[in-house]
Amino acid sequence: MEIRFKTKKLQKQYENNKEAVKAYGTQVAKRYIQRVAILKSAKSFDDLYKIPQLKFHPLTGDRDGEFAITLTGFYRLIITNDGDAFDIAKIEEVSKHYGD
Repeated sequence: MEIRFKTKKLQKQYENNKEAVKAYGTQVAKRYIQRVAILKSAKSFDDLYKIPQLKFHPLTGDRDGEFAITLTGFYRLIITNDGDAFDIAKIEEVSKHYGD
């Protein structure tokens, strides 16, 4: 799957572990980098449903059209489809699901 990033900052955090650790802490940074690597290896969004540990699911309400992947207990990776065949994932944000 092709990966695109909403911001250069998100891309830099994926490419540079130190940047990710600085932004999210060690555990979330590690999972962020791992999850993006999994996205790259998938052929389409359909493949993501087959990997239970991702807990990949569509969002609803004001986040309709977005999908979430679990990073840790509270953190989610939010992605959108950026292609016609659900074969391009756009990394939108790393979100703390339940707030502080």
